[in-house]
Formats: sequence, structure tokens, C-alpha cells
Amino acid sequence: MKTSTVFMIVCTSLAVTVGIGAAESVANGDVPAELDEAGDAFTFVRIQYNTTAGEWDDGEDWGGWQTWAVDFPAADQNLLRGVRRLTNIHVNKEPIVLQLNDDRIFEYPFLYMLEVGRNGGLQLTPKEIHNLREYLLRGGFLFIDDFWGTWQWDNFYRTFSKVFPDKPIVQLDNDHQIFHCYYDIDGPQMIPRVSNPENYPEQDVDVAINRAVLDDDGRVMVLINWNSDIGDGWEHTYHPMYPTQYANMAYRLGINYLIYALTH
Repeated sequence: MKTSTVFMIVCTSLAVTVGIGAAESVANGDVPAELDEAGDAFTFVRIQYNTTAGEWDDGEDWGGWQTWAVDFPAADQNLLRGVRRLTNIHVNKEPIVLQLNDDRIFEYPFLYMLEVGRNGGLQLTPKEIHNLREYLLRGGFLFIDDFWGTWQWDNFYRTFSKVFPDKPIVQLDNDHQIFHCYYDIDGPQMIPRVSNPENYPEQDVDVAINRAVLDDDGRVMVLINWNSDIGDGWEHTYHPMYPTQYANMAYRLGINYLIYALTH
């Protein structure tokens, strides 16, 4: 990111009353429009990527490279509404989409990717690998969401390990600061997709796990949300069949991750 980019963040008060769920709070009231006009407003960036294609774990045709667009734009827009409602962070109401080979990624502190284990996994060009590594080492943050089980993990890791072959991917403990920097959360949480309100495991792993790539100072550069679908919690905030408890938790987790990214 550009070293001159500064985000003014005030994290001293919540815009939600104790006992009121995040999803309910997002639905009540608006934030003054002038927040969206601030020059230092946060912009949510979703990453468009290619996959190797030709491999399916469940017989479901996700459209190859279009897996990057799952839940878009509703999930991104709803999260931004939540950030506006529940924090004092200035935001742009609309997300944007960029590819990793686009040097504009360096202008933004937070990137989002999902579904990185389907269709044989990610396919990254040398330029994309170089840009992503440089972006993260300069202080950027990448949040990876919504992929399940060891098969999808192996697909993802096969390519992503090329970004930092010199750094391990570690598992975050429940007491890591990222779970306690705004909301106090007891570690990773398994958030279901909309068609699974009972929250049954999607694949062969039955718990949510957060893994990460850390820089030399211990800062989380890449947060990997494995066996959980936070994006569906954002997207389906208002879906009558989606359990409110999971939508609430999806907002809390997303806001924690964002605040950590903007303050570390």
C-alpha cells in the first residue's frame, strides 16, 4: 500500500446496545451520508482470480474463474453497512473488484478472497504472486474465506504456498489479539452457508480453524478462514431462514478482522 495512505479510525465506542444482535443493528437506522464522502474512507476490495478448473469436489459447476464472485456484491455491501453502523470507521458504501496483477491493490489496506479451494484451486501468475507478496510485506492484509475440508485446503495450498515459500502457515490460538481487538470472541467460529442452517460440517473437518501467515514482527498478513463461511453470514443477514446468531457472529468476526488490519 502507499505509505502516505492514512486511515483515521476511532474505535472507542460501539453503535450497538448490549443484547442487540449485529444483524438487527445493521437493519436499524442509517449513518449520515457525509461519512461516505470522506477522502480517507475505507474501501472493501474483493479479489478476482482464476482457477485451474476441471476438478470438482461435489459435482457442482461453479463457473470456473467465477468462483471469486460468490456472494458478490450483497455480502460486501452488507458488511460495509455493518461497519458503518457498528463502528466509527468511514467507509465507501460500494465495494470494488481488482485483480492481483493490478498495482492499484497497493492503495488499499484490506483485500478479500473466497472459495479458493474449488475447481482445482487458485491459479496465480508470476506477476500476481509478486504483487501479493510485495503488498503484504508493505503492510497490507488479505482475508481468505469460505473453503472447506482437506481436499480444498490442499488445492489452495498447492499454489498459495508459492507466495511465501519462506514462511510457515500457522494456526491462531483463541487468545490471539485478532479475536479480541473490538468484540471479544472465543476464537474461530464455524459460520454456515444459507442452505445449512443446522451448521453441519461441509467436508471432513468439523471445526472452524483460522490459519495465518505472519510477518517478521508477528503481524497477521494473511488470515485464512478455513471451514467457515463468513460471507454467507453477511450476504444473508435478512434471509428469513438464515439463523440470526450466525449472521451476528459473521459481522463481529469481520469487524474484528478489519480493525486489526487497519491498526497493525
